[in-house]
Amino acid sequence: MDVVLPCLDEAAALPAVLASLPPGYRAIVVDNGSSDGSPEVASAHGAVVVHEPRRGYGAAVHTGLLAATSDLVAFADADGSLDLGELPGMATLLADADLVVGRRVPVSSGVWPWHARAGNAVIASLLRRRGLDVHDIAPLRVCRREALLALDVQDRAFGYPLELLVRACEAGWRVREVDVAYRPRAAGTRSKVSGSVRGTLRAARDMAGVLR
Repeated sequence: MDVVLPCLDEAAALPAVLASLPPGYRAIVVDNGSSDGSPEVASAHGAVVVHEPRRGYGAAVHTGLLAATSDLVAFADADGSLDLGELPGMATLLADADLVVGRRVPVSSGVWPWHARAGNAVIASLLRRRGLDVHDIAPLRVCRREALLALDVQDRAFGYPLELLVRACEAGWRVREVDVAYRPRAAGTRSKVSGSVRGTLRAARDMAGVLR
């Protein structure tokens, strides 16, 4: 399975993240304009590195999807907050699902800032009103590559994960949500979303555009 890892200045996290990949899983690190040597670190630790000059989470994810070649593809943050060892278990659930997403469960207090957690809860509640039984916007997810390409998600910013869920719901996809551990980010990295109220508000703006 290919694992797409959007990356912007995650050099401090990448060695451990890439070392945690299960056997047989290939990392595709999509560099989104890093200035800390992330592409070189990723390459040195065995990842396929592709570059996406357009800034934006969705742009990086889509470029990684286009670079993937496996039938199944996974997506994860490259900051060390997620356990890639959970991917094989999630992949097995695709036998009865079209999309498997992770519901973050913080391993300790302070891992998930209040402003990010509150924004996520509001968006998730709106999705449930649309008939999609999820409680997170799912930074860890697994699906079939061709099906995701056909879904034609258009957002190239922070609204991408939400648009994916909205389109999956509209397409009648079977979405399975499972609990996954949510850990502190690797030291020396900073979240572009939850790391500040401003980042959270920017992400909320992008997601609000999806829900209009």
